[in-house]
Amino acid sequence: MNSAITVENLGKKYVLRHQPGGGRHRYVALRDVLAYKFKALFKPRAQGQNDAREEFWALKNVGFEIQQGEAVGIIGRNGAGKSTLLKLLSRITEPSEGQIELEGRVASLLEVGTGFHPELTGRENIFLNGAVLGMTRAEIRKKFDEIIAFAEVEKFLDTPVKHYSSGMYMRLAFAVAAHLEPEILVVDEVLAVGDAAFQKKCLGKMQQVGQSGRTVLFVSHNMDAIARLCSKCFYLVEGQLKMTGAPRDVIKAYSEHSKQISGEIDLTQLPRRFEGNGAARLLRLRSLQNGSIAAWCYEYGMPLEFSLEFSVSMLLEDPEIGYAIFSLTGTELIGATTYQEHALERLAPGRYLMRIVISDVSLNPGTYVLAVGISAQERGADHILEAAQIEIVPSKLSIDKGLHKIWAAITPRTVFEIKPI
Repeated sequence: MNSAITVENLGKKYVLRHQPGGGRHRYVALRDVLAYKFKALFKPRAQGQNDAREEFWALKNVGFEIQQGEAVGIIGRNGAGKSTLLKLLSRITEPSEGQIELEGRVASLLEVGTGFHPELTGRENIFLNGAVLGMTRAEIRKKFDEIIAFAEVEKFLDTPVKHYSSGMYMRLAFAVAAHLEPEILVVDEVLAVGDAAFQKKCLGKMQQVGQSGRTVLFVSHNMDAIARLCSKCFYLVEGQLKMTGAPRDVIKAYSEHSKQISGEIDLTQLPRRFEGNGAARLLRLRSLQNGSIAAWCYEYGMPLEFSLEFSVSMLLEDPEIGYAIFSLTGTELIGATTYQEHALERLAPGRYLMRIVISDVSLNPGTYVLAVGISAQERGADHILEAAQIEIVPSKLSIDKGLHKIWAAITPRTVFEIKPI
């Protein structure tokens, strides 16, 4: 079997600059760095003033070989370097060190509508993407009807894609990437968008692509999809390749490592959704398991338990404290406030600790975002949209037996009764 992808000593470095006296932020996004650099062009610099420079290696010393026809899953927490690796393999960005050898055409689906021109119609974008892949017009026409049938956007085929919903965008983008027969298909979290039926159809198509002898690289937080689709799995930690092996073994290692990460978060350092009235301040968030501080990692079926510490600086009348859990794409899945359980009449100035237990709803394995907030008399006092990242991992039983087929985000408690008639 021939190699489709060979990577040796691969690394990607970003140079971050911080404004003097501006302080260190807990998280630095590349878009924030670029925005700062743009502003700096128009900002006069004081004599002798220098920006603090920091080198950040998104990937370091990564090496592997993928054979033609292999389906490889890539897993790891947010910030581990998964998307950076796919962008390097897709030639979207250049490596800082090392080399990549690719055999064949690469089609990438790294975000909604990658490679689409918003002013062009769906029809025009199909032909544009095919041309970029090096296909002739006749080859594209041969696949055209299959693409449209898969994407289910026939009514909007001659509408500029800038008017498409995110779901329509994703369906068409995936259909184009999967049907134009690239030798290597690179997919980043496509299953995070779309309904259950579309996710199932995507998985089925990716399995077909792999079985046809083409190579698939698939990044996902859906461990069930990784286990069923892939024959090999890579596990990235802080930009380095920690483990390579069978999906079941790598997922088990990922689950165990996730449980060792600190479960205590200093909320005072996180950005707020809005500037509140100062009447209350969210201070600290702790993940709990059996009453003790643990990582933000829970086995499927376990109650989600955490504590919220906050301070009150003035008498709060009719206070409301609550949480919400979102998918990575921003869809609110579950949430509750003290109004729904035991409404509070007032809170005197002081410091408080609230324990929250979610026991009747099971989130399926994946990554989720926890938001917390406090208000009084329907006026916001303090609210953090991205307070913590929650990892739900398959139970040991489901990993060992290869169980847990998932299409939705939540599994409700359900009674099934069957009898012969």
